[in-house]
Amino acid sequence: MGMQPSLAREPDAFRALMREHNQALFRTARAILRDDAEAEEAVQEAWMQAYKGLENFRGDSKISTWLIRIVANEALGRLRRKRRTAEVIPMSIDDSPDEFARDNTPDETHGAAPEVQALRGEVRRLIETRIDSLPDQFRAVFVLRAVEELSVEETAAALGIPEATVRTRFFRARSLLRESFSREMDLAVENAFQFLGERCDRITAAVMARIAAAG
Repeated sequence: MGMQPSLAREPDAFRALMREHNQALFRTARAILRDDAEAEEAVQEAWMQAYKGLENFRGDSKISTWLIRIVANEALGRLRRKRRTAEVIPMSIDDSPDEFARDNTPDETHGAAPEVQALRGEVRRLIETRIDSLPDQFRAVFVLRAVEELSVEETAAALGIPEATVRTRFFRARSLLRESFSREMDLAVENAFQFLGERCDRITAAVMARIAAAG
């Protein structure tokens, strides 16, 4: 979709543009900031900057790349300001991850059985938690490449880093995630089908009752 300066005078067209790209922009900001509310604010501010800059957009790059670059710069600026503030005023930071994929698209689990929805929700939260745990320099690259499926060239242009850096960070991010999931799987296997004390008591009592009844 091309960007035309006339969009500034066409609210419906600009609204459609926002709906088309909101998810990608939110995911980009969320990957950098790791906070849903602040990511939403960053996206709003990025759209305001894009709106004001429509007249200067000449189509030298894809509109999606241009928009992601704006929101990435906004999110990075917020992150730098937050860190400077944290150095002056110690803050209590909640390390528990927020939900990552809050957007305007329909929930893909809609219509599925409740147990299937619950399972998918748990898997999604696990994936989001592991992505959140990636180092800052890897997280945005991984989200753009793996989640938004941008090319190496598009990711490099959006984040303003060399293509070689995108490849290196994406490879390292995937390696870190594989290691993390592997540890999680090992722990889950170790604790599978736990024979808890309550179950032991229940089985023992049931057998003893049957023996007594047969006696």
